Amino acid sequence: MTQSVVVQVGQCGNQVGCRFWDLALREHAAVNKKGIYDEALSSFFRNIDTRAVGHKLYGCQYRESIMEKLRKTAEHCDCLQCFFIIHSMGGGTGSGLGTFVLNLLEDEFPEVYRFVTSVYPSGEDDVITSPYNSVLAMKELNEHADCVLPIENESLFDIVNKIHQMINSGKLGSTVKQTSFVTSSAGTAKIGPEKPFDSMNNIVANLLLNLTSSARFEGSLNMDLNEISMNLVPFPRLHYLVSSLTPLYTLADVNVPSRRLDQMFSDAFSRDHQLIQADPKHSLYLACALLVRGNVQVSDLRRNIERLKPSLHFVSWNQEGWKTGLCSVPPVGHSHSLLALANNTCVKPTFIGLKDRFMKLYKKKAHLHHYLHIDGMEQSCFSEAVSSLSDLIEEYSELDATKGGPQTGPSRLKIAV
Repeated sequence: MTQSVVVQVGQCGNQVGCRFWDLALREHAAVNKKGIYDEALSSFFRNIDTRAVGHKLYGCQYRESIMEKLRKTAEHCDCLQCFFIIHSMGGGTGSGLGTFVLNLLEDEFPEVYRFVTSVYPSGEDDVITSPYNSVLAMKELNEHADCVLPIENESLFDIVNKIHQMINSGKLGSTVKQTSFVTSSAGTAKIGPEKPFDSMNNIVANLLLNLTSSARFEGSLNMDLNEISMNLVPFPRLHYLVSSLTPLYTLADVNVPSRRLDQMFSDAFSRDHQLIQADPKHSLYLACALLVRGNVQVSDLRRNIERLKPSLHFVSWNQEGWKTGLCSVPPVGHSHSLLALANNTCVKPTFIGLKDRFMKLYKKKAHLHHYLHIDGMEQSCFSEAVSSLSDLIEEYSELDATKGGPQTGPSRLKIAV
């Protein structure tokens, strides 16, 4: 059994991480009725009675302290497979310290895969310097991460709002759990200006639950986490994977009838289920992974892939670029679920929007002095960061230009069996 280490950085990273651990324990409790410390639990949980202790850490000043904690955690793993980093891009701690830790992990554990879940700010973010923080962090993600799962606050907010609208319209009726994260303590839906951070964090936590399910439970076609990077990342910098989840209401602890299996696959490729504001169907796929949980057969996967393929545009040299995984244990309260991870050029508009917001500030040198008084922080850091982002955008544009071109080479990836 392989193990993974989760590193939570900043307020957002720790809030999402807390939801992930809560929900992961709920899943294991549903399967492991006797509460025995078994092999599945050992993949992510250490069998100890003492409390974990957290404290604020700041980059170079606490480098050795950070490194010591990472080493000690890694020593408890018999077969360390990957590190998960959870952080936000807009805040100073998540973006700065988060990518600092990413660099440390590459230096100390170069052979261990580094998966990063990055929450991107919206255009109306209340941190005025978030474009600076995000673009500076993007340079580090480009250079030091193996896979990045970008998630937009705006998309999370839209998903939660849609659930609220269904609750308020009475379409869900009594099917909403009274302890749901989309309801208040009184059992009524949250309304008004309050931002539903709990519900939004719940969505990201469920993404991680599905991503790690093969490492925690048995399945007829379990997918190793390193296989995601191996199969979905044909070029080292183009490692940003668009994620979508279905059924959507699993994310909000809402009881609704299970979607038909074929409809679930269709949902995964619709804009409403994407965790960034993107439209993969009208962009170019480099590769795609489908991680299915529950009572689903390989034949179901093959049938739905063949059904969907005509509507999806894949690069000419990887027309069969699908990777599939089956985990036999579904999410609590549901018969099956699906996480789709797409390496797709549709992430380009997100990066263009981020660059535009950065340049609005940078052209005026607004708020730059807050950064330049820090030792080692020079204006060249900003120009190099935006140049790195521009290069990434150009790489996606070059791929987009090949859309619809002739198939020039043999397919390299096949559906896993």
